[in-house]
Amino acid sequence: MTLTQLRAFLAVARLGSVKAAAISLRVSEPAVSGAIAALRREFGDRLFVRAGGGIALTPGGRRLAAGAAEIVGLAEETRRQVRAAGTEGGYLRLATTEQLAEQIAPPLLEAFVRRHPDVETTTLTVPSSALAELLLDRRADVVVGLAGADQSGSAGPPGPDTFEHIPFLRFQLVVVAARNCAGSGLDRLAGGRLHLPVGRLPKAHWLLGPGGLDPGTPGGAFLTRHGVGEADASVFPSTSAALGAAVAGGGLSVALLHLVRDELRHGSLTVVAVPGTPINGVLRASALPGERRSPTASALCRFVTTPIAVQSLLARDTGVPVGHYRPTVRVSLWS
Repeated sequence: MTLTQLRAFLAVARLGSVKAAAISLRVSEPAVSGAIAALRREFGDRLFVRAGGGIALTPGGRRLAAGAAEIVGLAEETRRQVRAAGTEGGYLRLATTEQLAEQIAPPLLEAFVRRHPDVETTTLTVPSSALAELLLDRRADVVVGLAGADQSGSAGPPGPDTFEHIPFLRFQLVVVAARNCAGSGLDRLAGGRLHLPVGRLPKAHWLLGPGGLDPGTPGGAFLTRHGVGEADASVFPSTSAALGAAVAGGGLSVALLHLVRDELRHGSLTVVAVPGTPINGVLRASALPGERRSPTASALCRFVTTPIAVQSLLARDTGVPVGHYRPTVRVSLWS
């Protein structure tokens, strides 16, 4: 049994086919098939069978998937520690959702690397449901996510001892639109305030960034719970682009209140009164507990609760010094 074979099996288990696994690993399909065949011979188990256009793991395959993820994760962590031991600096992999990779990670990491100039950082973006897996597999050191007041939040996996969660900023999500936004089922209350009844949410035109309908996020959960689907939304390449379309009067969007305060103050956007909003929650970091996480992960977990970190998130200036922050890496785990 080799790490290469285990990586191939994990890729097949997560992506659902040998072809998809080969593409993900950038190897040939026969190479993946050969690795799976070797594991089947070693364990005397089929590991998975074809089912419903994909695959279904056998009981032995499920056990191997869990163990393989831990083994591969430990190997990656050991490789990272050995490399880090030969340098003066450190390396930090932060995983988060598309929205937070755009709006939260840059200012937070900018402030962090100013305190720790020898640390190099990479941001990984995945759906909220996959954040826990990246930590468990040690492909990320820290994850940052939004946890709603009425949910545990997908940034943290089940089980009180699996991760340590560090809340560091309370937030409010609000529905916003241009003051002169017409249509979209909006009413005007006394004083000219825009109002949208819950029953009209699916009839409105929503302008969202990537992952705006992710049911594992507070905003996505709210919209999907009230029947808003892909047919009701225009999805933009960034949250900023979606908000720009809202400013132009194209429809409604969902935003972190503290990040649109300038637009609200200048009148280019206004908060729409929608029952169930604002949505209250907390921004939090999650990491493996104690000695299971890297020194740089521990440093970030301590840093996020400091006044400097919180202030960096409340300010609008963003940007990370060249040489410390790499472009966001979008990770596809399975379809």
